[in-house]
Amino acid sequence: MNLNRIRGVANYQFNSNVGVRFFPNEVDVSVSKKTGRVRHIYLNGTLIATLRPRDGFFSLTIAGARRLKSLIQPPQFRVVIRNDVVEFAKKGRNIFARHIISTDLEIRSGEEVMITDKNDQLLAVGKAILTGKEMLFFKRGVAVKTRIGVDKSNFDQ
Repeated sequence: MNLNRIRGVANYQFNSNVGVRFFPNEVDVSVSKKTGRVRHIYLNGTLIATLRPRDGFFSLTIAGARRLKSLIQPPQFRVVIRNDVVEFAKKGRNIFARHIISTDLEIRSGEEVMITDKNDQLLAVGKAILTGKEMLFFKRGVAVKTRIGVDKSNFDQ
């Protein structure tokens, strides 16, 4: 039951049929002892996603973002930044609109996004503050609130 539910959430959240591929039968699902709700999803012992209780959507880890990135085509859920801010993103710093060179125009505010460089190398994951169109239009302000960069990840490498 839990596996079908998390696959359905993944299909809805990531606008495609990635649920079965993102969460194969081998995943381990941990549930809250208090509420019985799904909390964490592990694949081969590595945390790939957390189901947020406040909105019912996934927060990805770096390992989870790498997995998702391999399943969807660019520019889906990607925010591409300038080379001069790559190191800041890797350390988990927020991404400002002026540093974005391209993005998925379908990104909605509040969605989970992957921050990449021009070569589609994953740098960080976070939550979009602006829509994809706004990220390219605005020249000031935070566009993505970064949750974790590849240099800060315990699940990296």
